Amino acid sequence: MILPRIFDTITALQRADFLVTAAIVATAAGVMDLRTRRIPNRFTGPVFLAALLLHLAADGLRGMALACLAGVAAAAVFLLFFLAGGMGGGDVKLIAGVCAMAGPANTIQVLLATALCGGLLALALAIVRGRLGSTLRNMAVLVGHHGTVGLMPHPDLNLHAPKALRLPYALAIAAGCWAVVILTRMA
Repeated sequence: MILPRIFDTITALQRADFLVTAAIVATAAGVMDLRTRRIPNRFTGPVFLAALLLHLAADGLRGMALACLAGVAAAAVFLLFFLAGGMGGGDVKLIAGVCAMAGPANTIQVLLATALCGGLLALALAIVRGRLGSTLRNMAVLVGHHGTVGLMPHPDLNLHAPKALRLPYALAIAAGCWAVVILTRMA
């Protein structure tokens, strides 16, 4: 019977191919984010749904549930930055779909690699725009602000401030995914 063979093939390839698929999805979102500064729901919703369906096909209900948990956990991490005024909602939904696609075995690595790549891209952006000094001072102000008031966005230093440096964070998510792909292939 053909259908069970297809599911066996999906299971055998899922770890590597689902991670590569997540990186491709993140790259497409990065291009959108760079061009329009938006990651639309019509993109992130189907990504999350496709991730769940692929994991259902590969590992049954348990696989789908674990993929869903990976996506929700990743979104919860990014939600903190969204609530603090430092990230857009599209980034939160994208990381949910990407980590659901990459699967629970890769979620922590994707989150850590994304954070590192995001920091490097932000540093490069600040240097290129000649705003490294002010960016570092603003970071110190934000640490103090969030240390005293929690997640409430800073009134002047947030994503909606007119002079804020804006990094299309989907690029960092894509770079983080590709870094994990490369590192897992090397291991």
